[in-house]
Amino acid sequence: MRTVGEYGSPEDVENIVIALRDAVPIYLRDVGRVELGYRKPGAKVFHQGQQVIALNAIRETGSNVLEVMDGLKDKVARLNSGVLAPRGLRLIQAYDETEYVTSAISLVQQSLLVGGLLAIALLLLYLRSASSTFVIGVAIPISVVGTFLAMYAFGRTLNVISLAGLAFAVGMVVDNSIVVLENIYRHRQLAKPLMTAAYEGTREVWGAVLASTLTTIAVFVPIIFIQEEVGQLFGDIAIAISCAVFLSLIVSMTVIPSLSARILRTAKAPDGGGARRRSQNLWGLVGWASAFVKRVGGAIFWIMDRTTRRLGVVALFTFIAVGGSWLLMPKTEYLPVGNNNFLFGVMLPPPGYNLDEVAGLRSYYEDALRPLWESEPYSDEAEAQPGGGIRGFFFVTLANQAFIGVNANDPLRVRELIPPIMALNAEIPGAFVVVNQSSIFQRGFDEGRNIDINIVGPELPKLMTLGQEIFGQVRQKLPGSQGRPIPGLTLDNPEIRVVTHRRRAAELGLSNRELGFAVSALIDGAKASDYQLDGREIDIRVMAGTDPADDGAGAHRTHRLGELPIATPNGGLVTLDSVAELVEVNGPVQINHRERERAITLRITPAETMALEEAMDIVENGILAPMRADGKLGGLYQVNLSGTADKLSQTANTLKWNLVLAIVITYLLMAALFESFLHPFVIMFSVPLAAFGGMLGLFTVNLFTLQPLDVLTMLGFIILIGTVVNNAILIVHQSLNHMKVDEMEPRAAIREAVENRIRPIFMSVSTSVFGMLPLVIFRGAGAELYRGLGSVVIGGLIVSTVFTLFLVPALFSLTLDAKAGLAEALRGFSQSAEGAAD
Repeated sequence: MRTVGEYGSPEDVENIVIALRDAVPIYLRDVGRVELGYRKPGAKVFHQGQQVIALNAIRETGSNVLEVMDGLKDKVARLNSGVLAPRGLRLIQAYDETEYVTSAISLVQQSLLVGGLLAIALLLLYLRSASSTFVIGVAIPISVVGTFLAMYAFGRTLNVISLAGLAFAVGMVVDNSIVVLENIYRHRQLAKPLMTAAYEGTREVWGAVLASTLTTIAVFVPIIFIQEEVGQLFGDIAIAISCAVFLSLIVSMTVIPSLSARILRTAKAPDGGGARRRSQNLWGLVGWASAFVKRVGGAIFWIMDRTTRRLGVVALFTFIAVGGSWLLMPKTEYLPVGNNNFLFGVMLPPPGYNLDEVAGLRSYYEDALRPLWESEPYSDEAEAQPGGGIRGFFFVTLANQAFIGVNANDPLRVRELIPPIMALNAEIPGAFVVVNQSSIFQRGFDEGRNIDINIVGPELPKLMTLGQEIFGQVRQKLPGSQGRPIPGLTLDNPEIRVVTHRRRAAELGLSNRELGFAVSALIDGAKASDYQLDGREIDIRVMAGTDPADDGAGAHRTHRLGELPIATPNGGLVTLDSVAELVEVNGPVQINHRERERAITLRITPAETMALEEAMDIVENGILAPMRADGKLGGLYQVNLSGTADKLSQTANTLKWNLVLAIVITYLLMAALFESFLHPFVIMFSVPLAAFGGMLGLFTVNLFTLQPLDVLTMLGFIILIGTVVNNAILIVHQSLNHMKVDEMEPRAAIREAVENRIRPIFMSVSTSVFGMLPLVIFRGAGAELYRGLGSVVIGGLIVSTVFTLFLVPALFSLTLDAKAGLAEALRGFSQSAEGAAD
């Protein structure tokens, strides 16, 4: 059995029996009328001065944003030319997220192409041979195309971040091929047969190539398992670079020897002098370059002559690296904002404003900004305006706040519109307005580059007082910052409280709940039930009559609220002021809670030129710490930081341990490959040098443009761990070969290794640097994502290469001497022990 009572039509509601008088039913239609209408609007939207209806399209998780936007644009065009046109309506797209994505992908594709061409041109300059350049250059397309297939297999998409990873890798994928080809040529110059040179040249360096490749890949293993937001971004770069570098290893071990045996057979030299001339032609080394190699070898040989010199070189370079890194270390930032063509503002209107009054505040902005959107786009007049003029402006009003959205005609100049908009705030007294560029990683109105100062405690007035003091200090100590309180810092929201006279109401049979329902119905309407309309539920609201002939109509004025008629259960009528007291007070707009405690949040957006970590330090140590020392904070009243500030702290802590884990993995991997714990220690000593180079590269970029040390830039230091050790691996590995195979003494072996490997080292580093250079110098949407990362890697590669040529040989010779001395001491101790036993 099922009892039903749903209303099928407005007439069913009119036929409700609300009372019986002398056995005569009183129907709802006898005392009121039933209408199907629209609820009171809770928001109003305006687009460039005209009231509109706003639609928000949200794509499903996993869908491609470019495909979704193409579909939306197609449907909008069909609607505008179809059903909307005869009705005088049209759809206007206020915001297009894919503009930034498309522009960023185009820029990174351009950087990828230019970087590859620069790497090939540099190879041609070094090699001065088209065939030699072709042999090495073939690693680029094979690795890039193979990476596409590998990423598809891993379920990853081609996006701005993964393409940036490929752009970084385009100069790195030729490193292994350079080392292999150079060693093949070295064996050919020794007049070895063609196939023998290809085989032995590859076999001799395969260990070093394998070690350098695995160390590059190994540092990304901890990154893939990061669970925070940045882990998703790091994962794309990690997989892209790892796949490209691993494929380059396969190419260098298979394709390079095969092509060398076929194409480069002219490299055979019948005599030493001819070999030297052809070698110079191959590597592009003129007299000064050859002399440079000899001078470097001679300098290293001189340094290794004395223990004090070696210790001095190690101490000097270590001091420069550590001290320079400490001096150049900037404050950290979270994710980059991105040059997104969208400004988003939030306004907290003065207390007590209703929806229409908040909507009226838009006139301040429309009157001032109208010339910017009425000017012809891309005209001389528009180009002279901030942002090249305004493409779109919307104003959304709610009961207690408003939102502002602005697009610029020139996407790269959208930030120019922030000052003229903020200048209008002084014309709206009592309002808080915050306008910032929307972050590309922002998915909600309350997200972004913010520090949330949460003040919790039991008493709201005390919270307001603390909030006002902290907010005032923030404005003084964080110049250029923007901030707003949530919900507010004053109890100025006017309200009328109905305080029931309990005894009088009881005598009349009125409960407090019944009185409250009656007051709500007479003032603003009260929900009584639900009504099914076209498969969805809508409210049935009881409202006071609007007909002037009705009793009580026109009494909706503050000074006449006491005259409102209240019906009692026995059928009588009394006025509201006879059963309740009306008190006009000021109260909060809303009361928020955190962990069951009353809370006020101050949302602060630091100036663009101030790093988030620096702002957090000022808030924590310059504002909150003195208040705790004075006893204003503590006990029942506590303050904590959250928002992006909290994410930055968590991410920095995660990256710190991932950096340590990457170093440990790299060291243990090399220890297994070299079968020694001593040799990897020498190689890992180049990592601090790379850190200094990364800081120097970031500092250099900041001389020309603002580039904070955000978490994407921090990834560059992890990448450096796996890349800068490659040069040290080549020197140590070749030195060991000379000592084991050629039976050379350590000092001569190290010198010979440096002279043999200085050419491939400079070639691999220069191709990597020039392959990444477009990512640093090109401007446009998306450049801010990887400019810092590129500057860190480039700076680290350059500085560590120069330092490694001198520090690694000095340290390696010291460790070899120490090892030999320790072995000699143990041998002498053993002999003494044996003699004593005899």
